[in-house]
Amino acid sequence: MLARVQECQRTLNNGASLPELHRKVDATYTLGQLEQQWCMAHIASNVHALGGIAQKQQLVARGARDIDLTRAVRNGDVIRARQGWYTTLPADSLTVRAVRVGGRLTGISAIQAAGGWVLGETSLHVSVPVNSARLRQQYNRFARHDTLNTKGVTIHWDSEVVGERGTVASVGILDALHRVIRDEPLERAVAALDWALHSNAIDEFDLQLLRLSLPQTLRGVTAWSDAQCESLPESLVRTRLRLAGHHVVSQIPLQTGEAIDLVVDGCLAVEVDGDEFHRDRFERDRSKDLECTIAGFHTLRPSARAVFGQWDRVMHAIDRALSGRGVVLGNARPAGTPVRFENSGVVTPP
Repeated sequence: MLARVQECQRTLNNGASLPELHRKVDATYTLGQLEQQWCMAHIASNVHALGGIAQKQQLVARGARDIDLTRAVRNGDVIRARQGWYTTLPADSLTVRAVRVGGRLTGISAIQAAGGWVLGETSLHVSVPVNSARLRQQYNRFARHDTLNTKGVTIHWDSEVVGERGTVASVGILDALHRVIRDEPLERAVAALDWALHSNAIDEFDLQLLRLSLPQTLRGVTAWSDAQCESLPESLVRTRLRLAGHHVVSQIPLQTGEAIDLVVDGCLAVEVDGDEFHRDRFERDRSKDLECTIAGFHTLRPSARAVFGQWDRVMHAIDRALSGRGVVLGNARPAGTPVRFENSGVVTPP
């Protein structure tokens, strides 16, 4: 049946009328049945084209009728996330849950939904207008949101200005990052900034606008970000080592044209591996380790899983490697001190 509906839709898209379509199909399907099936498929494709979630008025503007929407829901082509909202996304997705509550994604939830670097489970952060009413639970659109028992939902009552930015399902990227910096631990906020810069979701000008929008006491958080950072575990290692008092520089070039993920206190190369394993990647990594040693660095290669779940062990290995090079925390190189590398000249860390 689905293949027949898709063929019907292609025929109509090519300019055929419903009577012409009727003549092309078996007599076992009435014109009314074909029209119903086409309308439901058309609604689902429209919702998908609108980002997977849409308000009723958006669909009505594209020709949908109440009866078409009801049939599409009953047939399972779309889900009614909330009264007046329709989606083709999974019912438990962050976006659908935020809309079900009665607002839009914000903060770390908006970053995660956009594909940002987020470690672990977080509360669902939902932005709602200051005059919002009839909020619902994230998994049940018929149950009222209980302000005394939020059940994993954090509500943010945002101004009209915030409401004018972003999409129907999420606040703007700078508003989301602003919320992350205000609400989340430092390493999580820095990872979100690193991802935004790395993915070109924001640029350096945006970063400065974001900095100026923050309270004075939080403006320094933006300086912890690094546009050269390439992954979540790399971001976490860099931030954790800096918090521990070490000097860390990212993406130091080797003679081969490759770059070291992180150089700690001028002598330790830290290469953070991802979870994937490929033989070709294994050989390249071993070759890169040799180049790091030739350049005068001691090399450590912790896995992403170790960074995420065994940080104390990783930190212990880093401390032992540094002490073997005569570096103790009290003697770590101050920020801004020129560092000479045999293969790349003089680098002045930020």
